[in-house]
Amino acid sequence: MTTPIELEFWTENKELANRVGNDVLAVFHQVDKQMSRYREDSEVSRLNREAAAGPVPVSSGLFQVLQKAREISLLSDGAFDVTFGSVGYFYDFRTGKKPTDEQIRSGLSRVNFRDVILDETNRTVKYRQPGIKADLGGIAKGYAVDLGVERLVSHGIRHARLSAGGDMRLLGDKRGRPWYVGIRDPRSEDRNAVILPLQDVAVSTSGDYERFFVDEAGDRVHHILSPATGKSVQGVQSVTIIGENALTTDGLSTAVFVLGPEKGLEMVERLPGIDVVIIDDQRMMHVSEGLVPPQSE
Repeated sequence: MTTPIELEFWTENKELANRVGNDVLAVFHQVDKQMSRYREDSEVSRLNREAAAGPVPVSSGLFQVLQKAREISLLSDGAFDVTFGSVGYFYDFRTGKKPTDEQIRSGLSRVNFRDVILDETNRTVKYRQPGIKADLGGIAKGYAVDLGVERLVSHGIRHARLSAGGDMRLLGDKRGRPWYVGIRDPRSEDRNAVILPLQDVAVSTSGDYERFFVDEAGDRVHHILSPATGKSVQGVQSVTIIGENALTTDGLSTAVFVLGPEKGLEMVERLPGIDVVIIDDQRMMHVSEGLVPPQSE
């Protein structure tokens, strides 16, 4: 998944600890094999090659992720859209290469989540037009983190922290204390903008500092692309979503980033059990009502 994975948990049995660690890591390998755009043999790569020609059967895991992606796309009016890969595949953040205007125009004609047809009865996926490229980079890591936590619970682990890149699940508390989760200052690697005491939640952060380069005009070109323009979203530096599961928080953090502070906050306030911290391009912090401390009389 081209991302570091961190796992912290407690058990008094060393043999069990090794088994648990290997079991959780196996989950990430499994999801990588299903959903990575960087592997030719992944299910997503197969979809991108074959789904325009007809329905392609997929695993229950991939189908679940695509269903959640569609749900968030509808909720955000298309701000989250896995078909953004139709443009995103033209970017190369390692070499600092961005697409031409013609490539963006061509790719944008294939960016429409409604063109991904999900058949629940037969568990198949079909693309309504050729050239669509789905990219699950904005949601698959969250799914893998949730699966990893399920494995931890199945082994009897009650206190743990599992993270993959910007996606994290906290299982229980930190043995009698809350977990303290830092939201990074988007313009400083060693400083936190805020630290939150949390337990038993999922936390996902999307930031313009994760994968980016500065182009010849001095603009920051980063990996969170607007499905409407095919270009890096402006106006936001980072979005952190707190909720029940990482599949949801992962997708929502991208959706809110694309929507921007005003519309993003408006959407989050309609969702029960979801909170958000947004840092905009003026370095102002916007938080949902659930995170505002109560006013003393």
